Amino acid sequence: MLDTNEENVEKTVPKSEDTNLDHAKASNKSTKEAEKEAEITADKAVEEVEQSVAEDAENEAEIEDNSVDYASMSLEDLVALLQKIISNNPVHRVKNQVENIKSAFNKKFGALLAEKKRIFLEEGGNSIDFQFSSPVKITYNQLLSDYKKQRDSYYKNLENQLNDNLEKRLQVIEQLKDLIENAEPATMYKQFKELQNTWSTIGPVSKTKYNDTWKIYHHHVERFYDLLHLSNDFRELDFKNNLEKKLAIITQAEALVDAKDINVAFKELQELHKIWKEEIGPVARDVREEVWGKFSEATKKIHDRRHDYFKEQRSKNQDIIEEKLQVVAKLNAYDTSKNKTHRDWQRSMKEVEEIRQEYFKAGKLPYSKSEEIWQQFKKATKKFNSAKNLFYREEKKEQQENLRNKQALLEKAISLKDSEDWDSTTEIFKKIQSDWKKIGHVPRKFSDAIWKEFKNTCNFYFDRLHNQKNAISKEQQDIVDAKKAFLESLKEIASPTKEVVLQAMEDWKNLGVLPRNVRHLEGKFNKQIDNLLEGLNVSKEEVEMLKFTNLIDGLLANGDVRRLDSEQLSVRKKIDEIVREMQQLENNLGFFSNAKDDNPLVVNVKNSIDAFKRDLKVWKKKLKYIKKLDY
Repeated sequence: MLDTNEENVEKTVPKSEDTNLDHAKASNKSTKEAEKEAEITADKAVEEVEQSVAEDAENEAEIEDNSVDYASMSLEDLVALLQKIISNNPVHRVKNQVENIKSAFNKKFGALLAEKKRIFLEEGGNSIDFQFSSPVKITYNQLLSDYKKQRDSYYKNLENQLNDNLEKRLQVIEQLKDLIENAEPATMYKQFKELQNTWSTIGPVSKTKYNDTWKIYHHHVERFYDLLHLSNDFRELDFKNNLEKKLAIITQAEALVDAKDINVAFKELQELHKIWKEEIGPVARDVREEVWGKFSEATKKIHDRRHDYFKEQRSKNQDIIEEKLQVVAKLNAYDTSKNKTHRDWQRSMKEVEEIRQEYFKAGKLPYSKSEEIWQQFKKATKKFNSAKNLFYREEKKEQQENLRNKQALLEKAISLKDSEDWDSTTEIFKKIQSDWKKIGHVPRKFSDAIWKEFKNTCNFYFDRLHNQKNAISKEQQDIVDAKKAFLESLKEIASPTKEVVLQAMEDWKNLGVLPRNVRHLEGKFNKQIDNLLEGLNVSKEEVEMLKFTNLIDGLLANGDVRRLDSEQLSVRKKIDEIVREMQQLENNLGFFSNAKDDNPLVVNVKNSIDAFKRDLKVWKKKLKYIKKLDY
């Protein structure tokens, strides 16, 4: 079989192949020497084609399918594909496909086996006791065994057939030699034709014997024609027919020189050589050398084109190789040391996959060129996957521990959800919730269920707590009703005085403390008091202090310590802010030391300082008022 792999072509093509007539002239050789060298080159080119024909006579081309991504297939799919390939194709034409399936299957099954063993050992098993059997593996082994038996049987039968064919060809040669040595003029031409027909019907022989047997046969065929003097008409007619056929083949070969696909052209050239050798006899002696020279020259041109094609391919392949090696280097250099979380690894997996796609986009290479780089690529990918798998194995262990911790918290929460010891139980529930948040992820298949149960348990308890707190007694309801009525009465005050407003504030406090769930009424009261104060004929500072004291007294009455602290902090911040603003303005005033007192800018700054002083006086009063409270 012709090996179109460029590496093998490089091995079979002689070094003198690139030496042509132009090169010979450039080297100042004589025309005769150049022609001789060109003839040698042509002979070498023909020799390669003849060798390819010999191989083709014995073998058939492999059936290939480069579109199949074996690595992405499941074990079951690989077994199904193996069965389909073996069942639907000749056993001697699927070796590469079977090998690809074997490689992918063994890798995937090896990973599965390792995972099963790891689980077995983690569950306390002993390594020596580990066993694992899978129906898909059993089917795979049976298919592979059947394939090997079929393949061995085929090659044994092929060897026997090739030997039988060789014996038959040697018999024809012996019969031809006997015919020449014991020529019977009346019958020898008919006998010769019968031997020719017999030869053409004999099947292939071993490639190591093919050319030798044909050369011996052809030698005796030419001897026969040289001795065929008595039947000159037959000989001349045969020579003429053979010449016509060979000239037609030369024409076809010359047309192939300019064929678009040089590999297809070379395959067709092989077929022409086979027809020339197997099906067409010799031509007249005086044109033999000329005819063969034309065929050889066409052969050489096609051979040279093919050589140039593979030379160009080697250059392209080298570019692809370098690009793929760069991808491998990027994968090897990829740093995963900083990956601490699932999100980190998800990001890295996306980035690595983008790098891997660069490898495939770089282009395809012949198997002989790609295998070594492919192994480096797989090794680099495996390096990343090993680090990733290690992280997720540890993550899985950690998640199992997290699950146990959360289950413990859930059980504790369930045991307390009906408790009526509100103060201590509430603190425990807050602690449980805080601890829950500190625990990391649990396995995904449990996360939703355990979180839902925990949330429902906590909600159950806190709903009970809030219902208990929001329950209003009859006395509290009386306070609520009284204060709602009082709010309505405030709306009827048309011309308020300071004394009326102060009395309203005192009356509101005397009505009692509102329950927690209706504290919004306090805000409504404050708003109405603010509106009444705005209508008083008193200073702005006094109105502001009255509003503030009303707010603080309300918070104090309700025991809202948190709001009181917040108000005090807010007052202190406001005082600090005013002091800084005043200092800034006083510093700015220093820039106008030479300016007149009636300067508009100076006047404006002084007015602003006076306003800040008035504000500061009010805010200090507020601070003094809130500080004297005992809360």
